[in-house]
Amino acid sequence: MSACGCQSSPALGADHEDAGCSGGEAFALRVLGQSMAPEFSEGEIILIEPDGALRPGCYVLARSEGEYTFRQLLQRDGQWWLHPLNPAWPDVPLPDLAEVHGVIIQAAVPGRRRLTRHYV
Repeated sequence: MSACGCQSSPALGADHEDAGCSGGEAFALRVLGQSMAPEFSEGEIILIEPDGALRPGCYVLARSEGEYTFRQLLQRDGQWWLHPLNPAWPDVPLPDLAEVHGVIIQAAVPGRRRLTRHYV
């Protein structure tokens, strides 16, 4: 398990290019942990768009401190931050937007189509 709270079927922590996806293909991960609760629950599937438009407040998959992490992207005083929704986890500064590897565009509870949420 990585700090992102996500699990994928390819080797965890591998770049999506290494997992057999081209740079522009959307891919899915499973949420692990509670760092993004209450909006995202453990076991949900998130769909990531690698070429998605970045803007403050969007949910992103980013590389931070050598691991992938799933957080909300915030900007305060000219600095970008990775913000967990659960207050038990701290905000982490993001020195470079190049560390963002995709934007979350959808979340779904497996087997519960009506609980699908879109974020674009």
